[in-house]
Amino acid sequence: MTKTMNYYPGCSSQGSGIHLDTSLKAVMGKFGISFREIEDWNCCGASVGHICQGHLPVAALSARNLAAAAAAGPEDVVSPCAACYLNTHHTNEEIRNNPEMKAEINEALGAVGKSYDGSLKVRHVCEVLVKDVGVEALKSKVTKPLTGLKVAGWVGCQTVRPFANTEAGGQWETYDEPSFLDDFINASGATAVPFKAKTKCCGGSVAVMSPDKTLELIKDILDEVKASGAQVVATPCPLCLTNMEMYQPEINKRYGTDFNFPVVFYSQLLALAFGMDAHKDAGLHQGLIPADVVVAAAK
Repeated sequence: MTKTMNYYPGCSSQGSGIHLDTSLKAVMGKFGISFREIEDWNCCGASVGHICQGHLPVAALSARNLAAAAAAGPEDVVSPCAACYLNTHHTNEEIRNNPEMKAEINEALGAVGKSYDGSLKVRHVCEVLVKDVGVEALKSKVTKPLTGLKVAGWVGCQTVRPFANTEAGGQWETYDEPSFLDDFINASGATAVPFKAKTKCCGGSVAVMSPDKTLELIKDILDEVKASGAQVVATPCPLCLTNMEMYQPEINKRYGTDFNFPVVFYSQLLALAFGMDAHKDAGLHQGLIPADVVVAAAK
């Protein structure tokens, strides 16, 4: 397979989620898929943009990215971040299906000399792995299986909601019992343990702005991680990873717990299992909580 895709990495790829960007590019390269980063892309507004600015300005942000992608080529737009995907996909569908909104968005884009007609398809990168690559192909690239590593697959609340099970969203996964993350984990040779909190919310951006309101949500998920017997948590969501990593010490202080679970991206597990370098390709040195147990599993 040789394929180029328009790639919208999102803001976290430049900082807290850089190890998702690094490992994902390494993994996709194994299947001949290359990412053409959208030129001069901007923030999608994430979830807080709607609160501060309203819908049209946030839609215009995503539309500007889509216009830049369309100018580069007709290939699908993919994003690895739940919030980036949700905003970009939703804006794309609005432009396609709502003439009034399309006109308003294009009026805004006109201020910077751009326009967009909804011609591209927007996809989450996990959909690409499920439908274009396939789990069996993932297994075929494994040279250092992560045998014995017990992993809690935490999908989070946004990656599959609300679009994954819609026709426009590719119908690639269910909402309440998604299996793709467990499939990725098992493909790496690790064991995806039964995990009740698979789609629970961590509070998202509220956790960053007002952690007091969300620490208990994160603690509930960590309680389930501990109950599952997992050694590590894997997630597709950059904000989920940041929240769970960053707040474990504060949760331990407040609730008297002793959580110290490494949190990694599924693509880091796959890159390591594919025999790639733990630092350069998998970025496993970039977590806040050392992932030594993951690296050790590949030896």
